[in-house]
Amino acid sequence: MSLPTITLLSFGFPQQDFLEEIAKAVQSELGFSVNLREGRIDLGEYYDPSRNQYNGNTLLKLVDSLHVTESFKTLGIFNVDLFIPILTFIFGQAFLNGNCGIASFYRLNNERYGMPRNDLLLMERAKKEVIHELGHTLGLLHCSNPICVMRSSTYLEDVDQKKIHLCHNCRGKLVE
Repeated sequence: MSLPTITLLSFGFPQQDFLEEIAKAVQSELGFSVNLREGRIDLGEYYDPSRNQYNGNTLLKLVDSLHVTESFKTLGIFNVDLFIPILTFIFGQAFLNGNCGIASFYRLNNERYGMPRNDLLLMERAKKEVIHELGHTLGLLHCSNPICVMRSSTYLEDVDQKKIHLCHNCRGKLVE
């Protein structure tokens, strides 16, 4: 029997080796096989010029409409500044127990904050965000354990403080 498959659908993120590393981390942490696909859309209709950002709610709905039917879950990967109306920005979001989620790497790189480029740190942050959003699609809520990957991340420092792994309690909820 083959493992259920998660599809990572990349929209404008051309670094294949980067995406392959994320796919390996997802497979290792969540135990599902992972496919990489490239999505092509005009992001212009999701752009809000008054905020100079892209609407995460409408992008999430788009990815849901593009859900790869042979996949268990689909996660859209972007490199644009995302928002939802009640927050200044988001790193990603997902439908709880749903088919899909989205993650953006835009606010995960050091250069955005005036710090030196650090590709290894960007990779770790991206892995955490992708696993976190996929955790929501698997039914996991935010966790109070400060090092669990399911801990809420309001700021970049929050992403850095947590680990790439699910805590014992969250892993147990996946098994149930």
